[in-house]
Amino acid sequence: MTIVLLTALGVGGATVIGALLGFIIKDPSQKFNDIVLSFAAGVMLSAAVIGLIIPSVETGGKLAILIAVIGILAGAVVLNLIDKLVPHLHKFTGIGEETHPSATAKLNKVLLFVIAIAIHNFPEGIAAGVSFGSDNVTHAITVAGGIALQNIPEGMVIIAPMLASGMSKKKTFVIALLTGVVEVIGTLIGYFAVSLSTVILPFSLAFAGGTMLYVISDEMIPETHSHGNERLATYSLLLGFCLMLAFDFLLG
Repeated sequence: MTIVLLTALGVGGATVIGALLGFIIKDPSQKFNDIVLSFAAGVMLSAAVIGLIIPSVETGGKLAILIAVIGILAGAVVLNLIDKLVPHLHKFTGIGEETHPSATAKLNKVLLFVIAIAIHNFPEGIAAGVSFGSDNVTHAITVAGGIALQNIPEGMVIIAPMLASGMSKKKTFVIALLTGVVEVIGTLIGYFAVSLSTVILPFSLAFAGGTMLYVISDEMIPETHSHGNERLATYSLLLGFCLMLAFDFLLG
């Protein structure tokens, strides 16, 4: 339980670390952002496959493949629905090209930030917690590490738009901190859910893997391939994937 709690704090704290770096590095280059985010995507891709989907198949019994496929698709569909209800952060902070529905414009901007961060990061926390259900600590740490690495550049990116909107540094930091708290809660919920019922473990692992694959394909890769840095982004993703593959092999 201690390692789960420490992992939860690590996953949540990564966003706060990113936010602090955002205060220090106020205007990082787009190339830097794309390389770092692509590396994180590679790490998450490896973590999703090795730490979640493969264990799902290994623990699923006779219907392992069917359970894994349904779980992966269910995870993707759930995040897709979340995207339709609450657009992801970059979509309404001016970072991306997509705009949010006009109805959301009536909400308090600070509240909108908090809602978006919480809703989108909560499933990531659950994925980290669920990964401990396979009883393979190395796989669990791989998943948590991938999510944490993704949270660092995201934490950096959200700082500038909030400050530019006139929000104080204190409020900006509090929102980043809330992001971390949400992921800590999600991690603990995911862990306790599979601990109480091992029957749902194969589906839960696949579901968590599906959410991560959705984030990688729908948000991270398009974001890093839209500024002319596609080649660097591709190799950075491969480097992240290979690094976590080697980590899992050496410590597994």
